[in-house]
Amino acid sequence: MTYRRKNRDEHLSNLAMPKRILALDGGGLKGILTLGFLQRIETLLKQRHGNESGFRLSHYFDLIAGTSTGAIIAAVLAMGWSVEEIYNKYMALGKSVFEKSFLRQGFFRAKYDKAKLDKELKETFGPDTLLGGQQLQTGLLIITKRLDSGSPWPISNNPQGKYFAPRSGGTIGNGEYPLWQVVRSSTAAPAYFDPETITIKENDRDCVKGLFVDGGVSPYNNPALQALMYATIEGYGIKWPVGADNILLVSVGTGAADPKVKQSSIAAGQAVSSLLSLMNDCAAHQETVLQWLSTSPTARAIDRELGTLEKDLLGGNPLLTYLRFNVDLREENVKKLDPSLKDPKLIESLSAMDAPENMEVLHGLGTRAAENDVEDNYFEKKFDLT
Repeated sequence: MTYRRKNRDEHLSNLAMPKRILALDGGGLKGILTLGFLQRIETLLKQRHGNESGFRLSHYFDLIAGTSTGAIIAAVLAMGWSVEEIYNKYMALGKSVFEKSFLRQGFFRAKYDKAKLDKELKETFGPDTLLGGQQLQTGLLIITKRLDSGSPWPISNNPQGKYFAPRSGGTIGNGEYPLWQVVRSSTAAPAYFDPETITIKENDRDCVKGLFVDGGVSPYNNPALQALMYATIEGYGIKWPVGADNILLVSVGTGAADPKVKQSSIAAGQAVSSLLSLMNDCAAHQETVLQWLSTSPTARAIDRELGTLEKDLLGGNPLLTYLRFNVDLREENVKKLDPSLKDPKLIESLSAMDAPENMEVLHGLGTRAAENDVEDNYFEKKFDLT
């Protein structure tokens, strides 16, 4: 089938439904696992839309949201990159940026050099590309957290957003922020990278700079619920109408870490361990809420008490169609997915967010899981492009 490619403003407009959201979790270098799922999704959707060689996920999804490593992937997807192109870049970036150094040890010093990450992001997005620039072919939402005010910031290229354009008094519009810097702010994981400073306001008398850290420090390391709110709550300016026939939300994880793994062995002490535990709690809560709101062929049993919530829809009618894909990194599940992985220490290390040596294995797990879990009929015809 043929379809018409839309520009950014058409993707974000509420004048034509249905709409499709893609949400990508944070998780450090485990983001390579996400690409295994995205490759499968891209292949299936490409086949559904005429098998055109130039098909991209930016054509299908009207809003792509990402946190931390998911922000990197979301941004290049929104620029029209293929998943294969992203995979090649991601492998190179991971090996370059997450190079361990004895010179950066110590409790008060970030584990990795931000200069390397800055350089890679500038090369990827261009140093002068703006969040509001035409290089972005569809809607993009980046989740970061402003540390000095303690508030999560969903930053988007939505031209209807209240803070997209410059405001009186010298406030700089979100659309004027350098894209690489917005992405960088979302990847500034505490203990791993130093925070990112973005100029918020500047005039003859005043200059206000915000200090930003990884969006995973907020409740939205999984940005799916925030993306849904951003697309539908009136204050954000997009105002898509809800309904199972109106909105498809596809959420992709970076691998659910084994809770039995001692985080001190894969991260920087008890503070990071506590943060990761909180992130996992937030992720579980978000999945519960989204299944409570939606119809979902991928709904999982939350626990033995709640089940899948399919009989407990909030308000009685689904507000969206929801798909969630992820990999359970507990040892028994990893071995089931890839029987060749037998070393318990290797499997335990897969929960680490900063192990470049695991990227090939993680990508393989994502690819295998996608073959098992991502079915063509999950992407219903009512959401096909026209």
